[in-house]
Parts: sequence; structure tokens; C-alpha cells
Amino acid sequence: MIEQSRVATPATRAEPTAAHNPRAVLTVLSLAAFMASLDTFVVNVAFDAIGTSFSGSSIANLSWVLNGYAIVFAALLVPLGRLADRIGRKRMFLQGLGLFTAASVACAVAPGLWWLVVFRLLQAAGAAAITPTSLGLLLAAVPAGKRLGYVRIWTTVAGIAAAGGPVIGGLLVTASWRWVFLINLPVGIVAFVAARHVVPDSRDTAVTRIPDGLGAGLLTVGVGALALAIVKGGDWGWGSEDTIAVFVLAVAALAGFVWRAEHHPVPVVDPALYRVRTFAAANLAMLAFSLGLAGYLLMVVLWLQNVWHWSTIATGFGVAPGPAMVPLVAVLTQRLAHRVQAGALAAVGSVLFVVAAVVNLLLLGPHGTRYASELLPGQLIAGLGIGLTLPTLLAAATAGLPPHRASTGSGVINMTRQIGFVLGVSIVVAILGAPASYAAAHHAFQHGWWTIAGAELVAAVSCLGLLRRRASTD
Repeated sequence: MIEQSRVATPATRAEPTAAHNPRAVLTVLSLAAFMASLDTFVVNVAFDAIGTSFSGSSIANLSWVLNGYAIVFAALLVPLGRLADRIGRKRMFLQGLGLFTAASVACAVAPGLWWLVVFRLLQAAGAAAITPTSLGLLLAAVPAGKRLGYVRIWTTVAGIAAAGGPVIGGLLVTASWRWVFLINLPVGIVAFVAARHVVPDSRDTAVTRIPDGLGAGLLTVGVGALALAIVKGGDWGWGSEDTIAVFVLAVAALAGFVWRAEHHPVPVVDPALYRVRTFAAANLAMLAFSLGLAGYLLMVVLWLQNVWHWSTIATGFGVAPGPAMVPLVAVLTQRLAHRVQAGALAAVGSVLFVVAAVVNLLLLGPHGTRYASELLPGQLIAGLGIGLTLPTLLAAATAGLPPHRASTGSGVINMTRQIGFVLGVSIVVAILGAPASYAAAHHAFQHGWWTIAGAELVAAVSCLGLLRRRASTD
């Protein structure tokens, strides 16, 4: 759902081509976006299988298969999107697609856990190039009057990936977790060849400067160090020299990132954006909401596989009902958007997520034969909450921005989403640890559900900042 508010400005120039078919362009670009989005969801289901394959890997170390991807994706999303505007979106799209596909194959043959993490970082760099450029190319190739409908279709693809990801991941992991990555090879090749022949190029001639690469590097180090300190703090000791040193590194790197944003002519994040009340509120809400969402998804998978001892394919089907509701609810939300304020919709969705976490806290027991009465209620409520909140926040973040900042604002809100994802996974890993008994595991999961509920409550309160004021200067 990246950059769904991007619009082609007069400075955007499409390269002349033979008569291109907008529907064919939509199909090709959506296929690539689907592949990048799907990978996020299938790896969650493969989490336990990867750990079994690389024996001796702790949950803290395994978390970097998820976190490494999210950190690099977050740091490179905006810079690569801006760079693509300058050098040509099609060129960046094809390079990103090629890198993502090659890195996927490398992930499939990774000989060890840390090799897998490195290849996941390369995958993330490819995804960060694919996602903003695919929508930019689409908007430049589609007549102005049809853009909204095409963007909705492109956006829905991410919802379909969320719904199908757990099931597809479960089926693939039944053969081997390596198929989760290897399946990207034929899809990537088809998308690459088709894009070369079907998709016309475009660029923004107003973009003349290179984005702040050092700022992106500082963001990567800062978020990575923060995740490392949270994940390893329990093993190292929260007051140990190692933990404190890594926390200090995180603070220093993030402070450097903020300083660069204030002084660089083309910062990763324009500080002026956060002076728009609705944008600041949407980003704070997205950070808290994504933290809870990432933690929730990981906890459900770990509960099914490590407490109920379900197979991977059963876990995939068990996780699917929640994400499957998201595109359905998102479509219904579009009809409410003109009647109900975005802040109210997002706040209700976040509160529903709080309810889902509390329901799981109260209902989940040690026996995996009571899925319909123990886990399914929370799954359905969470899916309803995600469908109400996530697309609403993505759209509301840019609603109060001037047109020339909509593209950057949309990239930043998705960067915030990825950072929330990193923090959610890290905090859940730190809370769960490695319990030695069911009693210890149940106690740890209870703390996890309360943490998720707390994060979503913060998101709900932050969403109120999106409510329109009678006399607003924004």
C-alpha cells in the first residue's frame, strides 16, 4: 500500500512508447508488488521451520530474519523512491526486481542463519526499490480520470497478499521453508520480462538532487541497534555494559539522523512534514499500531506451532482468517470514509485490536483442539481492526499535505510502519524468551498480549489527533 497518494504532477514525464495498455501495465506492476508484499507474510509462517533447519538458533537470532528485512526496507524506501524520480522509475524498478529475485534465490540456498539474514537484507533493498516505483509508473501510465480506480486495485493486491500469505507459506513450508523464497524466481522472471516490454518509463524532472544516503545509513544503524538491544537485553542483562552500549549507539545514530534531516538539502524525512498536525498524529498512530500488529502476528504463529504443536500448513490456515478479513473490511471502509472522520475510524479499529488481544488473553488454553472457541474470535476481531485502521492511516497521513509533498509523505508513513514492525517483533521476542514449560510459556504470552493491547491503546489515542478541528490551521 505504499504511496497510494502519489499523483503525477506537471513535472512528471512519461517516456513516449508504442500504445501501451494501462490494464497490462497494472497487471505487471501489481504482480511485482504482490511478490514483494507476499514475502513479508509467508516468512512469518516459516519462522519455526527455519529455526529447526538451523539447529541451535535462538528465537532472538531468528528474529533478524524478520527484523533485518524490515529495517533495510524502512531506511531505503524514501531515498530509493526519490532517486527513481530522478534517474527513471522503470530503471529503478527493473533493478529492484532483479535484485529481489536474485536475493530470493540466495535465501533459498543459504547455508546458515546469518547468510540467510544477509540475503534478506538484499531482498529488502530490492523491495524498497520495487514498491514506490511500481505505483509511480502506474500513475504516470494511466489517464488522470482512471487513476483512482487503478490505485485501489493496486492497493487491494497487498490485502490479497496478506490474506493468502499464511496459507501459501504453510503449503510451501510443507515441502521446505526454502520454497518460500524459491517461488519468487519464476514470478520475478515473468514480471521482469513483461515490465521491459509493457511498462513505459517516467521520471520527475523537478528532482535534481541525490537523497541523503548518510541519513538513511544512520536510520538503519539506529533502528538496528535499538532492535538488537531489546532482543538481546534479556540474555546480556538489561544493566550490562553491552546492552547500555548498544542503546547509546541507537540514540546517537537516531540523533544523527534527526540532525541530518534538519540540515541536509534533500533529507530522508523533511522535518516540515511533522509540523502538519494530522501527519504527525498519523505517524505516531502508525508506529504504535504496527508495533502491536507485528507482535500479534508473530505471537499467533509461535503459539500455534510451539504451544499447540500444530504443523506448518495447519498454522497457515489457522492464521489466515484474520488477514483474510482485511481487504473485505477495507472495501467497506471506503464507503464509510465520506461519512465518518478518518480519526474515528482508525481509533475504532485500534480499540478492536485491543479487544482482540484481551480476548486471546482470556480464551487461549493449552489444548489446540478448541481453535473455533479459543483463537478464532480474536483472529476475526483483529482482522476487523486491521481493516479499519491500516488503510485509513495510510490515506489520512497525506490528506493534509500539499500535492507536491504527498509522494514523500506516503513513503514516510510506510517507513514508520516498518519501524513499528521491527519494534513489535523485537519486544515480543524479548518478552517470550525461551520458556522451559507450558506454565512459563503461558505466563510469557500473557505479558505479550497485554503489551500488544497497550500499544494499540496508544494507537487509538493517537488516532484522535486526526479528527478535524472546527478552526484548524493545518
